[in-house]
Amino acid sequence: MTHTPIRLGMVGGGKGAMIGNVHRIAARLDNRFALIAGALSTTPERNAESAAEIGIAPERTYDDFAVMAREEAARPDGIEAVSICTPNHVHFPAAKAFLEAGIHVICDKPMTSTLEDAHALAQIAEEARALFVLTHNYSAYPQLRLAREMIARGDLGPIRLVQVEYAQDWLARPSDSKQAAWRGDPKKAGAGGSIGDIGTHAFQLARFVSGMAPERLAADLTSFVPGRAVDDNAQIMMRYASGAKGSLWCSQVAPGTENGLKLRIYGEIAGIEWAHETPETLWFTKLGEPARKLRRGAETMAGSRVPPGHPEGYLEGFANIYAEAAEAIRARQAGQPHETLLPGIRDGVEGLEFIDACIRSAEADSAWVEVGHG
Repeated sequence: MTHTPIRLGMVGGGKGAMIGNVHRIAARLDNRFALIAGALSTTPERNAESAAEIGIAPERTYDDFAVMAREEAARPDGIEAVSICTPNHVHFPAAKAFLEAGIHVICDKPMTSTLEDAHALAQIAEEARALFVLTHNYSAYPQLRLAREMIARGDLGPIRLVQVEYAQDWLARPSDSKQAAWRGDPKKAGAGGSIGDIGTHAFQLARFVSGMAPERLAADLTSFVPGRAVDDNAQIMMRYASGAKGSLWCSQVAPGTENGLKLRIYGEIAGIEWAHETPETLWFTKLGEPARKLRRGAETMAGSRVPPGHPEGYLEGFANIYAEAAEAIRARQAGQPHETLLPGIRDGVEGLEFIDACIRSAEADSAWVEVGHG
């Protein structure tokens, strides 16, 4: 399969946008993509500045992503894929425009800002000639792939408990920063605050590793900061069809935490534990036995880029998503079958179903509600 760099465009991710730079680093880490076009910012002046800063030619700089999709699809040297790094409310119209133009889409999470748009995008993606990839980057960490394999082959026994949390403190006080402003606006972020921004990451990770999706949940959503229009803390209980129970806590108002993503899963005979702050270590403990520290490289090198002892983490996990997306795109172009663990449309729809269920439950005084049944 050819490794000629895939011609890549970007929507959003202009000057001052942290996640856009993360996508660009991830895309070029394996030399599988070449960024050549973009609609990066909301004003023509800032758009031109952003494009010049990252080396996109003026003739491939667009002020409108719909024009970009149409014109790039018509060019013989047009982009083959696009990264969408905008606030949530732009995900749907941008993804729709590029999918319908036959251009592969790599989109930041959550997939859309509403469940209605998620279902509509799923239909569009099913009919499109192009792939849709959602950047739930934590699911590409080697030790979490190992945990998934261990659970699937029964190393933990039947699963009883799933515990996941994602805590931050950057919104503990009112903020008028660009990143905080749109995340606090339901018209741009969607109805979910912390549940949409980081809760969907925690939800998808627990789903990916355990192999189970909850049937019902009960959610207590809170906006601790006065005047905030969306939740900044959520405590959620979950029930699975197997009888397993779960809980999810996500917060952006927990002082002393920076990016505290943690996952613990317990079965009848063993448990696993993983934390983002030490991503190369997976703890595995059999009932009645000492804990085993499974280090990246000692048990598996799948998804690893450097020898053991050289730390890997966030950017490398993101880059794994891009590398796997490149393989999937080239396979699709060649008409070849290709199996992948890439998060995609299903993950996106389930994320919005999770947000929807949390809001319905909270509005009913934390009553138990079905997930995916509004």
